[in-house]
Amino acid sequence: MQTKEVRLRRIQHLAHEIMDEINLSEEQRQSEESRIIIDNLSRAIGEFADPSGYYSLDYIEEKVENAHRQLIRNPKKIKFHL
Repeated sequence: MQTKEVRLRRIQHLAHEIMDEINLSEEQRQSEESRIIIDNLSRAIGEFADPSGYYSLDYIEEKVENAHRQLIRNPKKIKFHL
């Protein structure tokens, strides 16, 4: 199992790749596709924002990966090593 730090770094990398793709993409996204991407990312952010400080890293990974897969359409496993 990966360490928490590695998993968080992977999530951060996917999120940055999503931001780059959205900001650099010249093609317009269909509204339903954009809604799904935004929904997944907002759920991940909502999980991180839990005032109790408890969050599910599995849930956050799943939502960011779903958004990334929807946007990039070329799913790839990104591995980080500390």
